[in-house]
Amino acid sequence: MTAVSATPDVNASAVPTAQRRQHRSGFWAAAFAFLIVMAVATLPSPLYGLYRTRDHLSALTITVVFAIFAASTIAVLQRDSSIAARIGRRGTMLGAVATMMVAVGVLAAWKDLPGLLIGRLITGVAVGLAAGTAITYLIELRLRADPKASPVRARTIGTSVTVGALGVGPLIAGCLAQWVPLPLTVPYLVFIALGAIALTGLWAAPETGAPATEKKPAGSRRKVRLPVPAAAATLAAFSANGLFAGLSGLFLATTLHYPSHALAGAALFILFACGVVSQLVTLQASRVLALGMVSMLAGLALLVVSVRLSTPNLAIFLIAGALIGAGFWSCLQGDHRDRAWGKPARKPRRDDVEPAHRALRRTRGPRDRSRSRARPRCERTQHRARVRHPRRAGRGRLGLGTAGTPAGPFVTGSRDEMPSDRSERVAIVAGAGGGLDRAAAEALAGFGPPGPRCRLAGPRLT
Repeated sequence: MTAVSATPDVNASAVPTAQRRQHRSGFWAAAFAFLIVMAVATLPSPLYGLYRTRDHLSALTITVVFAIFAASTIAVLQRDSSIAARIGRRGTMLGAVATMMVAVGVLAAWKDLPGLLIGRLITGVAVGLAAGTAITYLIELRLRADPKASPVRARTIGTSVTVGALGVGPLIAGCLAQWVPLPLTVPYLVFIALGAIALTGLWAAPETGAPATEKKPAGSRRKVRLPVPAAAATLAAFSANGLFAGLSGLFLATTLHYPSHALAGAALFILFACGVVSQLVTLQASRVLALGMVSMLAGLALLVVSVRLSTPNLAIFLIAGALIGAGFWSCLQGDHRDRAWGKPARKPRRDDVEPAHRALRRTRGPRDRSRSRARPRCERTQHRARVRHPRRAGRGRLGLGTAGTPAGPFVTGSRDEMPSDRSERVAIVAGAGGGLDRAAAEALAGFGPPGPRCRLAGPRLT
């Protein structure tokens, strides 16, 4: 349910100091509003047992209720960018909170199956509006409040709010349904009050971008290719998470013989709380996906064991939910990294560096046939020759790698201009190499063994 947003291009240095305090308070107001809207997404989960008893609902009807919510959320997420472009990010968040209040009002007032269906349909619209805009809005507010801040923290807060809110909603609803009268009314009234507070905070929050006045071409949206392993892992993770979230209350009431609504809400809270913890993992995307799949499969195995024992075990059931939640959000985190930042970085290889003679040929144009034919030489010898005998090196240039990074230095000048002191020579080499470390600079200057940055081949010097 998390929408992935690119880091916005914000000119934070242009924001006056007097307005940064307003952006800082607006950041937390937007985070609170996002929390409330996302909590309503899973708010009725521990209450479906009461709905089943009151309206005599079947398992198929409950499945239809889930499907209607998911379909409306996906439909709005497809248009979130155009909606935000028309009314701004602050306007979109205000609309999301207002729509959420209408949805819970319908669920609280309409005591029938059509009211449940329409209420969940409107809830999906509110969640789609918030999920597609909130994280980008938080990043922009963060950068305007602190020009030197990193957008990674704002993105992490937004993702944690998304996951944590999905667990807070069922916990609040389950506790209220267990110990407060009118269990199908009071939880919704509480969130109407919280929504009013969120609206007040958002009304004072600043807008980070003016609505667009010109329509963008239809094909301007960037296309993203999702790797097959990440897509398969994400699909399996959604299936496992939906299985536990949709059937945990039924398992607790029938198989485990714990009909407590508070326990049903606590089980879902554990599911999503472990997802918040998994957001702190900073490994490579491939490893995150692998660990997520292992955790999810172990959770599913324990879930089967917990309900198939001669005496069903509640502790194993809750541990299974924790592993499924951690695995689910780990898979989404790895998928997010694959789509937003590409494949994980690997160690540089020899083929990644463009040889010096190719770089010189490309920058100088056609080679002069009257000169002697260029022949490759030993890499280390080539480096030492260019550093120790700069007059022979001729016109110096930097060889470039595939990413535009310096592959090695070509020091220019005459032999008399090169200092004889070791430290000064190493400093010149390090500066010519675009900020090499001392070990690499000493290797290039001829005072140490060749390091990983010494992989540069060039023409034979004549």
